[in-house]
Amino acid sequence: MARILHRTIKVGTVDIFYRETLPRILIPDRPLILLLHGFPSSSHQYRSLMEKLGDDYRMIAPDYPGFGQTHIVPGSEIAFDYSFQNLSQVIEEFIDALGLGSFVLYAFDFGGPIGFRIAARRPELIAGLIIQNANAYEVGLSDAAWHFTMIDGRDDAGIKELGGQLSLDGIKSQYLTGVSDPESIAPDGYMLDQHYLEQPEHRAAMISLLRDYKTNLAEYPIWQDWLRRQRPPAQVLWGRNDPLFIEAGAQAYLADLPDAELHVFDTGHFALEECKDEIAPLIAEFVTRLSPTNT
Repeated sequence: MARILHRTIKVGTVDIFYRETLPRILIPDRPLILLLHGFPSSSHQYRSLMEKLGDDYRMIAPDYPGFGQTHIVPGSEIAFDYSFQNLSQVIEEFIDALGLGSFVLYAFDFGGPIGFRIAARRPELIAGLIIQNANAYEVGLSDAAWHFTMIDGRDDAGIKELGGQLSLDGIKSQYLTGVSDPESIAPDGYMLDQHYLEQPEHRAAMISLLRDYKTNLAEYPIWQDWLRRQRPPAQVLWGRNDPLFIEAGAQAYLADLPDAELHVFDTGHFALEECKDEIAPLIAEFVTRLSPTNT
């Protein structure tokens, strides 16, 4: 089994927790994989993938502020702005603090708007893209997703509706909707998410981010322009039964990234939960091909 280290680094007023694999043999020209997690999860969602690939690939998965084991330094909580823009800046500072250089960005769900903001600002960091149910096109939003982006979130009704996404039933639906075999989905992931969300500071952070989600739509043209201009090597992995980010969003990447690989799976939003054994070899092949000695 791969060796996974659990570390914390201070970035400004944030103590960022992250997981890191140590490969048995470090191949100097093989890019590391930066794994950016989704809502309402944490780096824990990548534990099985890191165990599967970590012997051969260096992988780093941080928890964002407001998620998992990452914490704001006591006394700084009130001043911290939980927005996608700010989270992207914190993760960019995290990248620089570790001196990561270029990497393969694995962007899932919330990892899309966080990672794409970084990529648009710092294109030199991106050696490749793995996009998994991370939307960047209006055509990829389901009717339910469009409704969600229109929630005001400042009145009682809006706050109540957003809060429903943070209930155990709401979290379970993120994991179970659209899967082929519900019994294959271990409850550990959504129960751990619920544990974190029961912490008042995490719940408040999540409400702020859900309220801020609509700002990502205005960024779509910027990210699409970056994709067209930079044409990074890309692999698109998608659970076709995602109730929010529909398959059309996966297909849309091919207009801007015509050389990208596209793999669609008969599962839901958290595709790795059900299809890890199919997805992991695809990731390994893609990242290996990016090494100069393999091109």
